[in-house]
Amino acid sequence: MDLNGVGFLAAIIIGGFAGWLAEQFMKSNMGLFMNIFLGIVGAVVLNFLLGLLGVGYTGWLAYLIVGFIGACILIAVGRAIRR
Repeated sequence: MDLNGVGFLAAIIIGGFAGWLAEQFMKSNMGLFMNIFLGIVGAVVLNFLLGLLGVGYTGWLAYLIVGFIGACILIAVGRAIRR
């Protein structure tokens, strides 16, 4: 897992915050562990997609933004599947 200049513990903290921001933005109701999961997995998934397009980033702010966008995408996909 490529953390793009962010340490493992920082990735968990930033991922949790990104997941929480996505939860608030998308008006979903999830717990702390799901926020961390969505933030980190969202960042990894979006990092993979951005890598395919040749886009790279480093640093905690970029990781937060990518985690937020990725978590929002995962929440939207989850809602679409549940319907």
